[in-house]
Amino acid sequence: MNILFQFLYTYRALVLFVVLELVCVWLIVQNNRYQSAAFFNSANTVAASVTQTSNEVSNYLYLKEANESLSEENARLQQELRQLQQQLSLPSMRAAVPAEVEQQYTFQAAQVINNSIHNSKNYITINKGMVDGIRPGMGVIGPNGVVGRIRSASDHFAVAISLLHTNMLVSAVVGDTDAFGSVKWNGRDPQIANLDYIARHQKVAEGDTIFTSTYNSIFPAGIPIGVVTEVSLSDNATYYDIKLDLATDFSSLSYVYVIRNRLKQERDSLESISIN
Repeated sequence: MNILFQFLYTYRALVLFVVLELVCVWLIVQNNRYQSAAFFNSANTVAASVTQTSNEVSNYLYLKEANESLSEENARLQQELRQLQQQLSLPSMRAAVPAEVEQQYTFQAAQVINNSIHNSKNYITINKGMVDGIRPGMGVIGPNGVVGRIRSASDHFAVAISLLHTNMLVSAVVGDTDAFGSVKWNGRDPQIANLDYIARHQKVAEGDTIFTSTYNSIFPAGIPIGVVTEVSLSDNATYYDIKLDLATDFSSLSYVYVIRNRLKQERDSLESISIN
């Protein structure tokens, strides 16, 4: 307290001057309409500017939360879309389709927290794990198309094999045709992959969109993989040489959706028994 009194005593002249200035301003504003209006307009401008800045800071701080909310909503819409596509694909059998088939796929939104694109075998780490229902073998897609497949999971995190992995194969189909093949990354350019095993009698052209096929057990059919950018066929070749521009931009991947196929285990078990 003594320090405060000493400070006020030392600067008493300055303090008195400031107090008198404030009193003069108050008297002018109170007794003159023009100055009063100017003062309040200026005050409102300053207050609005401060409020806008505060809102911008708040919006920035809550941006992550908003992105997560949007991702969860997109996951729900993806699931509803797949259910509608299944229903529309079998209109004459609608009454015979079990409820569990209508809800064959579920989608879990997740944030990408680590992602490599410059290696020959690239991986993606997400912030969802076993407690969120994530299991090895589940498919991973992004807003624009196929991303990869879950390799391993802990309680709260999971690592996926990226489509940019030289051992990753995805069963694919050309547009709405019956030309089936496999997409595999070329191991060099993170935006380019190859479409293999499209026979020479099939029709394929630059600009065709490549989707996941019904042969997949981890991806629903119809997920975009890429667009054909180059097609060539040697004289004695059995298959085309086809290059794709991948639908997913892996350099800017922020959020993904992990796909659970509720009927995968049943399908895999049956196929395993049939093969053996």
